[in-house]
Amino acid sequence: MEKQTRTYGFFGLGLIGGSIAKSLKKKDPSCRIIACSKSAETCLNALNLGLIDDICSGPGDRAYSECSMIFLCAPAESNIEALGALKDVLSADCILTDVGSVKTPIHKAVRELGLSSQFIGGHPMAGSEKTGIANATDHLFENAYYILTPTHDVSALRLEALRSFTLDLKAIPLVLDPEEHDFITAAISHLPHVIAASLVNTVHDLDSEEEHMKMIAAGGFRDITRIASSSPVMWESICLENHDNIARVMDTFLDHMIKARDKMCEGDGGYINRMFEESRDYRDSFSFASHGPVKTRYIIYCDVIDESGAIAMIATVLAVNSISIKNISIVHNRDHEQGALAIEFYEEEPMRKAVRLLRHHRYTVWDSE
Repeated sequence: MEKQTRTYGFFGLGLIGGSIAKSLKKKDPSCRIIACSKSAETCLNALNLGLIDDICSGPGDRAYSECSMIFLCAPAESNIEALGALKDVLSADCILTDVGSVKTPIHKAVRELGLSSQFIGGHPMAGSEKTGIANATDHLFENAYYILTPTHDVSALRLEALRSFTLDLKAIPLVLDPEEHDFITAAISHLPHVIAASLVNTVHDLDSEEEHMKMIAAGGFRDITRIASSSPVMWESICLENHDNIARVMDTFLDHMIKARDKMCEGDGGYINRMFEESRDYRDSFSFASHGPVKTRYIIYCDVIDESGAIAMIATVLAVNSISIKNISIVHNRDHEQGALAIEFYEEEPMRKAVRLLRHHRYTVWDSE
């Protein structure tokens, strides 16, 4: 019996959408992928790269009616705008999903359009400082969390189909309510970006004309402000879309900041000690916890394919060159990290040597700066 060709649709083809498409083609070269994008050049590049088979005129193109799954991979506002046109062509059997980092607005739009029985929100916790389809990889999601936020009306069968799909990507599926997802990401992703940007701007405002603060900024400052280099356009959108949750989390953060300021001014050393002790103990329960207040950590991120012996091969390359490793682990939340494997060293020089060595062996490596 002849195998039926499955058709997948994409609206938007950036790093995430392109990587999903690339993974699909790797797993099933015979599958058919159709796509449209605001940039005609993006779709032409994808076609030339063999990532898609046909270019659609827009989200209302009748070709989307042939899809078993459609992935909304454009900016959140564009995804929501596309829903109306997709509704007119969507087949009853199609699963509709997105990849955005804020879920509540699109769930609201889906509900209002009567698409709740077909929509499952998605948020792969993976990414890179390099954007666009040219940087898409077929292993971007390996060992990364892939959060699914089903509607109340979607069937368990469809949820399982999308969960199985994420497992085929070698991701780690995690099912959450959209509201819970947005509150969690407000605390562990969105607010940290606001804090990092605010801290950088604080130093900018207080620095002297000689810029001595900027000159000697390193260690802890560098570590906790790295994400301030993220895309302003993307983070403007996220902050506005998830403002209620971010504000709620920010209120608690500000309470901690104000109390710490007041206790310092009062000379309450006991409170300050407990503050650092409690934060240290909780932070040490995370992977790659630092010991004590934020210190310089020598970490690189290495892009590796999840296959037998991959980690052992890297460890061997470093060991035979007398490079000691402090810690090594798989990065499950790569929303703001650049690689699948995190390797920590005791000192800076061995870290630099490891970067040069691994790149010589054709690994893609980023350092922690």
